[in-house]
Amino acid sequence: MSGAPDLTGRRAAVVTCSTRAAAGVYPDRGGALIVEALRGWGCEVADPVVVPDGPAVGEALAAALADGPDLLLTTGGTGLTPTDGTPEATRPLLEREVPGLAEAIRARGVAQGIPTAVLSRGLAGLAGRTLVVNLPGSSGGVKDALAVLAEVLPHALDQVRGGDH
Repeated sequence: MSGAPDLTGRRAAVVTCSTRAAAGVYPDRGGALIVEALRGWGCEVADPVVVPDGPAVGEALAAALADGPDLLLTTGGTGLTPTDGTPEATRPLLEREVPGLAEAIRARGVAQGIPTAVLSRGLAGLAGRTLVVNLPGSSGGVKDALAVLAEVLPHALDQVRGGDH
């Protein structure tokens, strides 16, 4: 696909999973990058919901899914620290996983010269008719993930709605 994807008519939600961003220690850059990209692609999306690591992540994901968006993107909480639990909060909500998407995001980071991208435990899958994708928390990781998503989102979202391969 060349250029930006066309997500006109699609609705999305963004959840930032970061104890420090939720506490105001630093601004939520990852969520802001995601929202900016989605809006640029024509998607209807509110500002990110910023929650601390822990039970609030699962609550925010469930609340976002209850609104029935086409796409739910998270940023943060996918690493190896003891408080990183976004994949664990996401997995019970998924009916079907889309492992190739998460693998492609990790591979893009490695291809960009970031070998530690393989440490991201992010998941991708379907929760009903919503595509859910966990993005890394770093700005660079978010940019790499958005590059992957730009190439596949229109086709993926069409398939979720019953479109042809």
